[in-house]
Amino acid sequence: MTTPSSVPPATTDRPVHAAGTFALGGTRTVHRLGFGAMQLTGPGVWGPPADPDACIAVLRRAVELGVDLIDTADSYGPTVSEELIRQALHPYPPELLIATKAGLVRTGPGQWHPVGRPEYLRQQCELSLRRLGVEAIDLFQLHRVDPQVPADDQFGVLAELRQEGKVRLVGLSEVDVPTIQAAQAVVPVASVQNRYNLADRAAESVLEYCASQGIAFIPWFPLANGALARPGGALHRVATELGATPAQVALAWLLARSPVMLPIPGTASLAHLEENCRAALLRLDEAQRAELDAA
Repeated sequence: MTTPSSVPPATTDRPVHAAGTFALGGTRTVHRLGFGAMQLTGPGVWGPPADPDACIAVLRRAVELGVDLIDTADSYGPTVSEELIRQALHPYPPELLIATKAGLVRTGPGQWHPVGRPEYLRQQCELSLRRLGVEAIDLFQLHRVDPQVPADDQFGVLAELRQEGKVRLVGLSEVDVPTIQAAQAVVPVASVQNRYNLADRAAESVLEYCASQGIAFIPWFPLANGALARPGGALHRVATELGATPAQVALAWLLARSPVMLPIPGTASLAHLEENCRAALLRLDEAQRAELDAA
C-alpha cells in the first residue's frame, strides 16, 4: 500500500494516530481506530485460543502501532479476553483505555443470552475489575438490554457504578434511538456499539443520533463487506486504485463516514493487525467516497 504524501512521516511508526482523535464522554481522548479483542478466544468465542502467546503478541503490537482503545467483554471466552489483556499489557500505559461489557451470559460456543438483572451487572463489573486489574473500568458497556428486566433498572445500576467510581464512562450496545434517549435520562451515555459496516447500514439513524449528541459510535463487525469486496465490486475497485486491500478501504470509509465513528477491527493475526492499523493512513477522495456511499 502506498502511504499518502499528506500523512506526516512520523505517523508511519504509529499509523493509528493518523485516524485522528475523539473525546469519549467529552473527557477521555482516544485515537479513532481501536482494537476489538473478541477474536482472541477459541472457536465460537468460547474457551482459550489455540496460541495464547500469539494473542499476547498481537495485543502488545497493537499498542506499539498507536492503538489506545481496546474493546472486550466478560463474555468473550468467557473471561479469556479480559485475562489475556491483563497478561499482555498490565500495568497499562496511561493513555490506554480498556472498554469492557456485561449483560450477556454464555452457555456454549456461539450461544449468547441477555441477563440484565442489576445484581448480575454489578457482580460482573466487580469481576471485570478484578480480571483486568484496575480500580475503575474506563468504559463499561451494557452488552444487551435484557427485555425481561425493566430498562431503567439496568441503566440505574450503570449510573450507581459510575457514581461509586467503579466505572468512569457508560456505553450501550445494539440499541435504537429511543433506548439511547431512555438511558440518557438516567445516566450519561458516552458510546454506542452497534453492528455497522459498508454492506450493513441498518444502524444509520443511530449513527446520526450519536453524531448529534457527541456520542461515540463503535461499529462492530466493521469488515463484513460481502460481494462489494469481490473483483468488480465497488470496494475492490477503490482498493485497486489506492494500492490497498479491501479491508483497509472499508475501514477508511468508516473513519471518513463520521467524526464520531470509532471502528474496532479485531484479529489474532499480526499480519492482519498491521494491515488494519495502516488503514488509518488511507485518504479517500470525493469520488471514491461517493462510489462507496452508493454501493
